[in-house]
Amino acid sequence: MRKVYVTAAALAGTLMCAVPTQGAETDAARVSLNSAHPLPDASLEDVKDRFRQLTTAANRHDAQAIEQMFWDSPSALLVAKSVDAAEGNWAGFWGPVAVARKLQGIYAAGTLTLYPDWAKVRVVGISSTVAQSYAPMKIAVSYGGQDPSPRPFIMIIEWLNVDSQWRIASEIILPVPSP
Repeated sequence: MRKVYVTAAALAGTLMCAVPTQGAETDAARVSLNSAHPLPDASLEDVKDRFRQLTTAANRHDAQAIEQMFWDSPSALLVAKSVDAAEGNWAGFWGPVAVARKLQGIYAAGTLTLYPDWAKVRVVGISSTVAQSYAPMKIAVSYGGQDPSPRPFIMIIEWLNVDSQWRIASEIILPVPSP
């Protein structure tokens, strides 16, 4: 049995752990726990800058700018509040068309302002082409009948480097329950 190391992301932060699995992956595909930073600091800063651009575009209600930040793939994912009872209270929206439609619906509903806690924003490298950002924030949003008062959320984004440009592969927005 060959051991291959897999990464796992914890919602309260990013946790790297080793899980032995079977498979035919090569040694080059292995993510070693000894490589604390698979991305150079400059790449991590690039991702943080992209996150700042995302926040700025969101606060301007610039759906087109945000759509362009997403990976152009049917596997691109946005997890957000749903207004369709059939989808449940929160749902995943897959692919560029569904992501664009969802963003346009959110902005058309009125209030949306992101207030990231910049001191707690973290970006980590998962591999040479994948990074993850974790951002606790307050969001004021009226979409789906929500009270537009700022409330706590966590935004977790998986970034994929495509043609030397960091793209959003998945954006997961989670409300933080009251204590």
